[in-house]
Formats: sequence, C-alpha cells, structure tokens
Amino acid sequence: MIWDNNEDIRLVECENNKRAIQRQLNACREERRPYVFVTPTMTIKPLRRLLVPVSMLEEETYKAEICTYLARKTGAHIILLQANDYGSHARQNVNRIVTHINAVAQRSEEPISYEIVQARKDSFSLIQEAAERQRDFQHDLLILTASRDYGLDDILFGPPERKAIQRALVPVMLINPREDLFSLCD
Repeated sequence: MIWDNNEDIRLVECENNKRAIQRQLNACREERRPYVFVTPTMTIKPLRRLLVPVSMLEEETYKAEICTYLARKTGAHIILLQANDYGSHARQNVNRIVTHINAVAQRSEEPISYEIVQARKDSFSLIQEAAERQRDFQHDLLILTASRDYGLDDILFGPPERKAIQRALVPVMLINPREDLFSLCD
C-alpha cells in the first residue's frame, strides 16, 4: 500500500516477500522525494540512530540533506558506514556529507552528532553488510540510495535494496538518484 498525501516523505507499507517489495520498488522508481519501506517484520521505534552506508557512487552525497534534516529534527545520531574501497571516492563522499552536516549545524546553531565507521566490505557489498550488521549498529532507520538502473543481474536476482528491505529489522528509507530531487524545507 502506498500512501500518497502531500507529504515530504512517502511511506510504503507492504508484505515482506520478493514480489510485494519489488512491485512497490517499481512503483517508486520515478519518485523525487524519499520513501520509507515498512514491513510487518520491522520494528518501528523513535529515531535515535540513523545508519547511512556511503559507497563510491557520486549520488551517495544526496543522503547528506535527508540524514542531516532527520538528525536535526529528531536529535538522532548519524552513523556513516564508509565502504572499504581501494580508491578514495567513498572517503570523498563521506567528507562531502560531513561538510554538509557541519555547515548545517553551524548555520542552525544546533549540534548534530555523527560518527564515521569503516565497513568491512567494498562499495559493491556495502548494502549487504549494512543489512547483516544491524545488531552491531543498533540503528532505527537505514538510509539507502536506490539503484540507478536495473541491470540484468538486478532483474534476475533482485536489486540490492530489495534484499536489504527483506532482511531489515527497522524501516528502510530509499532515495532515488535523480538530479531534480525533492528538497526538504525547514
């Protein structure tokens, strides 16, 4: 079920099975605003800790605005899970997100707490690691970037975000990688 009010964030409620999740993922492919998946197997708690995996892809920096906004409004602690890559792209993306967090914190004069955690896996397996290490981080929301396009392996075996939603114990927020993203207002 998709609730489509004039809200800043779309809430998607569905059963925890491949077909139901994939159907909703397909329906949200063109969405400009963030959307949150909730299944009956997830526990919904007040936001205290946000897990934000950051890979080498340039669209990972789109997460900066939403995680900063949520942290400001709820007082949540941000955990930036940096991919363990050979190159510097993931580190640069984390630095861009941290720069945004610090700029917003300075401008609003509100403290925003965050930490950077080095992942065990690289960018290609980062979402899988985030889903597997849920008990390690004790987070209340997982923020992911949706796949740009579905390749053959995504069509045959399913996109990584669907697998993360199926395994998640907490709600999963997805952000589509688009240039014309919806911007949250204060």
